[in-house]
Amino acid sequence: MYREELGKLNSENVALKSEIRKLNIVHVLIWLLIAAQVIVSLLGLVSYKVVASPYQWEYPYLLSAVPTVFSFLALPRNNISYLVTSMISGGLFCIAPLIYGTMEMFPVAQQLYRHGKSYRFIFGFSAVTVMYLVIVIAVQVHAWQIYYSKKLLDQWFTSSQEKKKKT
Repeated sequence: MYREELGKLNSENVALKSEIRKLNIVHVLIWLLIAAQVIVSLLGLVSYKVVASPYQWEYPYLLSAVPTVFSFLALPRNNISYLVTSMISGGLFCIAPLIYGTMEMFPVAQQLYRHGKSYRFIFGFSAVTVMYLVIVIAVQVHAWQIYYSKKLLDQWFTSSQEKKKKT
């Protein structure tokens, strides 16, 4: 009976880790896109007419690499403290800049909706539209990361309690 439960926990553990790794990879891709925009803009590699200068929320969002690093470090050895750090810093460095970005870009989006005018572009597309699309995807990725991390953390606590009871 105990071995069956342990086997079930291990298979769920592996599945959750796999999902978190996939989400981490998607987050890295989003981060690379935003980092590329910031670097291109700061170095003036292309005209601002081709790639608009970044919004203010994009700079603090670059810190969102920190939770992903902790998440990657937590998974191989079931490190509870790294996973908790990843979850907490995910809210601070990932979700908070996205919320701020939504508010920062709202007047520009409102102007685009009401008047059909956009003054900032990313490869010919309205910058506010592109960045809102990025925000929608990023919020979903980070929300699922936190959800799966919480489920994995619960499993790790359960298995550590089982080990304590057995000894």
